[in-house]
Amino acid sequence: MKHSSAVHMTFRVGFHIVIAAFFGALAAPAAAQAPTTVDPAGAPYVMPETEVWDMDAAHGERYRIYVSRPDGEAPENGYPVLYVLDGNAMFAGFAEARRIQSVYFDKGLDKMIVVAIGYPNTELYDGRRLGDFTPPIKTPELKETFAAYPSGKRDEFRSFLLNQLRPEIARRYSVNKKRQSLFGHSLGGLFALHVLYTQPDAFHTIVATSPSIWWDNQSILEEERAFTVRLKKKPFPTSRVVLLTGELEEEEVVVGDTIALGKRMEALSGYGLRSGYAVLDKETHITVPARSVTATMRAVMQRP
Repeated sequence: MKHSSAVHMTFRVGFHIVIAAFFGALAAPAAAQAPTTVDPAGAPYVMPETEVWDMDAAHGERYRIYVSRPDGEAPENGYPVLYVLDGNAMFAGFAEARRIQSVYFDKGLDKMIVVAIGYPNTELYDGRRLGDFTPPIKTPELKETFAAYPSGKRDEFRSFLLNQLRPEIARRYSVNKKRQSLFGHSLGGLFALHVLYTQPDAFHTIVATSPSIWWDNQSILEEERAFTVRLKKKPFPTSRVVLLTGELEEEEVVVGDTIALGKRMEALSGYGLRSGYAVLDKETHITVPARSVTATMRAVMQRP
């Protein structure tokens, strides 16, 4: 694992600690409970400490908003908030990872609100994500390949996220406005980098996993170069950045691009950019998100 001196991330928890905590939990006396019955038709499982609703964006799209929040009174400064892209695929993992922290550990990782942005259907990945996470396609071959899908709506989606959804979350819950973070994977990771480069102080922490830097002939590099020039000219507050990729990514260019970006960001630490990057052993493109959940939550809860 590679990390910068500015950020230290621990990705492994000793297995014996987990087992000890698990059996400790089992040994605790359980309160008497009345027998429960299960609908023989197979009722859908409802995840505790969660809420869901649909929300219309100013640019005409409808999104499904998934929320996982702790029970009980909020801290004085409000809860940190983690925004997760590709909510249909990612929410359940983040939500239960947050909730289970209250059982095994006393690190406070459950004391956050997870807000996942998805689409009002049961698909893991809706084709509209291509439009929400990318700029207009310029490369002719790529444009032809994805002709049936929308693209180029990332700025509209960014405006929805920052100017509509965040105020709505602040209205519904007690949140810490200074501790807002963003997680994105693949094209979602590409979008997260776009947010960093264009609105560098919008989030406290940005976690970009397996970011699709290769997309459209690496057009994101133009934004990175402009961001770097501005930062070197006159340093300004930016998000902390965490980059993660999988050792077994099906496209090796994803691994190489992520490592290279991590090194370039590491070189900007003298200008105030806090960053870290890691290659997750034995993980593929589609397994990286699950492996990244706890590391992301730890990064989100880091101070300052």
